Parts: sequence; structure tokens; C-alpha cells
Amino acid sequence: MATDYDAPRNKNEEETESIEALKDRVPASSSSNVDIDQGDGVHGFDLSGADLTDVELETVVIPPQADEFTCMECFLIKHRSQLSPESTEGNPVCKDCMM
Repeated sequence: MATDYDAPRNKNEEETESIEALKDRVPASSSSNVDIDQGDGVHGFDLSGADLTDVELETVVIPPQADEFTCMECFLIKHRSQLSPESTEGNPVCKDCMM
């Protein structure tokens, strides 16, 4: 059924309800039923007041592989299958940046 939103409204066609009547139809406990994924975020770390000046972070840096290139537009390392045919050898650009 098509609705003409520009047409003037007739109060006889619509049944108006009070705020209290609408609140009665919505269950009150629905706001406390929030599904929180505990795997996301930093829920397990409490760093308040911690002195981290002597802590060394260890990271393993893997150099680009033979089948990878660094895009000169977005500076991400991509697989050779993502290399745009329009890019030059000196300035490789990925297909996403050429769009």
C-alpha cells in the first residue's frame, strides 16, 4: 500500500496514544539485556597508576616477502595479486587505490 507523506493528516485515521501507554507496551528490562562481547577491547588490562617506563615491548618484524609489494598510495603491504596493471615498477599501486 502506497503512502502519500505529503497529504494532510487526519486525526480520525490515526489513533494517538499517550507516552504512558507506549511505555507500558515496551518491557522495562530490555535495556539491561545488552550483549557485550568480552573478547573485544582491553577488558583484561588495568593500567591505572602503573609505571611502564622500564617495560620493553617485543615485536617481530617480518620483512616483505618476494610475492608482496608496498603500495605507494596507502603504504600497505599487499600481495602481488592486488597490484594494479596501471602502476609502474618504481611506483607500485594497489587495485583499491586505483579505483
